[in-house]
Amino acid sequence: MIQKGAEIAPPSGKLGILLPGMGAVSTTFIIGVLAIRRGLGEPIGSLTQLGTIRLGKRTEGRSPLIKDFVPLAGLDDLVFGGWDIFADSCYEAALRAGVLERGLIEALRPEIEQIKPWPGVFDQSYVRNLHGTHVKRGDSKMDLAEQIMEDVRHFQQEQRLARMVAIWCGSTEVFCEAQPVHASVAAFEKGLRDSDPAIAPSQVYAYALLKSGVPFANGAPNLTVDLPAFIELAREHALPIMGKDFKTGQTLMKTIIAPGLKARMLGMKGWFSTNILGNRDGEVLDDPSSFKTKEQSKKSVLEYILQPELYKNLYGNVHHVVRINYYPPHGDNKEGWDNIDIFGWLGYPMQIKVNFLCRDSILAAPLVLDLALFMDLAQRAGMSGIQEWLSFYFKSPMCAPQVYPEHDLFIQLMKLKNTLRYLRGEEQITHLGVEYYEA
Repeated sequence: MIQKGAEIAPPSGKLGILLPGMGAVSTTFIIGVLAIRRGLGEPIGSLTQLGTIRLGKRTEGRSPLIKDFVPLAGLDDLVFGGWDIFADSCYEAALRAGVLERGLIEALRPEIEQIKPWPGVFDQSYVRNLHGTHVKRGDSKMDLAEQIMEDVRHFQQEQRLARMVAIWCGSTEVFCEAQPVHASVAAFEKGLRDSDPAIAPSQVYAYALLKSGVPFANGAPNLTVDLPAFIELAREHALPIMGKDFKTGQTLMKTIIAPGLKARMLGMKGWFSTNILGNRDGEVLDDPSSFKTKEQSKKSVLEYILQPELYKNLYGNVHHVVRINYYPPHGDNKEGWDNIDIFGWLGYPMQIKVNFLCRDSILAAPLVLDLALFMDLAQRAGMSGIQEWLSFYFKSPMCAPQVYPEHDLFIQLMKLKNTLRYLRGEEQITHLGVEYYEA
């Protein structure tokens, strides 16, 4: 248990950010940070850079920037490295992704051309619609994990890094469930040596990074660190872990709209969601097995927010449908359509329709930044294991086994900020009670 106001080690030296998967999200994040450093853009969407935090009573007028309240690493201290199953440099990958304007990419070309991925761990059976050409070879999955560890050691020494964090930005793997090999660290290590087919590439990365002393966040819906072996490993090495699946487009809207409907006790008959997108993520999700993994992540949100077991007459029979369609002309510009059938006073029906034309990687990039900085903060504060206070950033947030995950975006934000207040010895804000004013 972390003590209130406990001492937090300062963010001295360089922070390495390790990114398994150097595609659209990672390159948008990296180029964005470099652009912000040069004054070529603003960190829109980043809570760590633009958000404030209220301290004490409203009458006190104390609302500093979060980055001034807690000791976060500065953007000038960030160094980037990662892996990919394609050999494109950050410059080439950004051009291919088509997210950012060419002029911005060219302005940073000398710097981003030097950021080249190390060969990735790839298994065709886990990502069926991609064909990796820049991949590691080894006698076993343990051999591949050791190669990742060597990449980490070399990166730390070469860049003279004080600390590192890792964020999975790779593809969605096929749907899978926990197997005996995931039950403990010992079972998992035996599985690595035996190249157990139940061990996914993302799990090889997670093992190697945690064994290297690097905190790990899972930005995809894959079954990765939300397994007993990794929770045990994080505990052994006193490392933060968190996930899963970045909360960006359509699910972000669900966690904003659904809490509002529930707060007003408006009923719901159904929520139909469909998406079209054309980036590499869309190509991967065009495989039904990978889509099932994403579907599980996206569909769990409403059930936990609406609590149908408590409000049977309002939400006991919600028909929730999620579809994703691969449509190459849209590229990274995802379009989400939602039709929400609700009912109000005396059961009279109403509808809400949402057409969200979003940019997937533009929404995800600031989440990568915030998670990297908060994960590093947690590590320096001695916070290990599942970091439920960072549920704000995920579609399927990890939590302790004995509780259900919190999906309400506004409760998640309150939990995040109250955790920061607690770390700095400030009173947590509950909005309970009356503040008295002197005449």
